[in-house]
Amino acid sequence: MIFFTALRKELLEQWRSYRLLIVGAVLVVFGIASPLIAKLTPELIKLVPEGESLATLIPAPTAADAVAQYAKNVNQFGIVLALLVTMGAVAQEKDKGTAAMMLVKPMPRGVFLMAKFAALSVTFAVSIALAAIGGYIYTLILFGALNALAWLALNLLLLIYLLVFVALTLLCSTLVRSAAAAGGLAFGVLIVLSIVSALPAIAEVLPGQLMVWGTGLALGADIAAWPALGVSLILIMVSLVAAWLVFERQELS
Repeated sequence: MIFFTALRKELLEQWRSYRLLIVGAVLVVFGIASPLIAKLTPELIKLVPEGESLATLIPAPTAADAVAQYAKNVNQFGIVLALLVTMGAVAQEKDKGTAAMMLVKPMPRGVFLMAKFAALSVTFAVSIALAAIGGYIYTLILFGALNALAWLALNLLLLIYLLVFVALTLLCSTLVRSAAAAGGLAFGVLIVLSIVSALPAIAEVLPGQLMVWGTGLALGADIAAWPALGVSLILIMVSLVAAWLVFERQELS
């Protein structure tokens, strides 16, 4: 009961602070724009000097280009949004003193954190669902139908991928008292993951492989990346448990 009360409070906060609206709007725009960009790229190239000759070297755009563009855009902007909307989730409340007020209800600190993660998960799940619908419709109009189940799988994997960064940023937000510091720390973690991903043997089990798996499924390829899925879920759980252990030992005022 306490969890659902806390979750309701967090969901209302997501709505009143326009975070849900902002995340949804950005991802929907890029979800819809991705097939359009794929379709219009040859025409846009023709507008640059000597573009006509360059355009002849580019193959005619296909549904594969739309899927790749969608995965890239929603992935990149989704990560940025995950950092921005999560970095102040705990740090800002500690800084303003509202966390201390909430926790004298009494509310267990673990419930406080889990409600925040659950609300953020809902925000990204709703936003990706809307982006997926828009991207699918425009791909259907411009290129033809995609396999609906494979498209769903791509977006589910994309959601899990983004939740890794939500969980990591929530941990960073728990470690410090400033939203800016949490954002900088989370960005540093992102850079480290990007560097490590350059190592082929390790990249196969990192969360980034989920995007390769999802894109391949949407294009009809018979591939899988179960180790990367396992590592992603472990990273989420470890981040949340670490955030709880750290938060339990912090003095709030």
